[in-house]
Amino acid sequence: MSEAVHEILDRIERLPPEDRLALEEHLARQAEADWLHEAEKARELARRKGIDQAAIDRAVEKVRYGR
Repeated sequence: MSEAVHEILDRIERLPPEDRLALEEHLARQAEADWLHEAEKARELARRKGIDQAAIDRAVEKVRYGR
């Protein structure tokens, strides 16, 4: 990790508990928003490639059971 990252982590550790909690909640909301955005992009890509749930189920069954 870079020195800047270490500095940020040190500052976070020194935050009062209420500020640290607010930061953690903010980061959790941001991570959730990022995940939802990436999931939507993946679903759109799958739709464009003609991959639907049935195709996924067939692929899983083939890998698991060799059918």
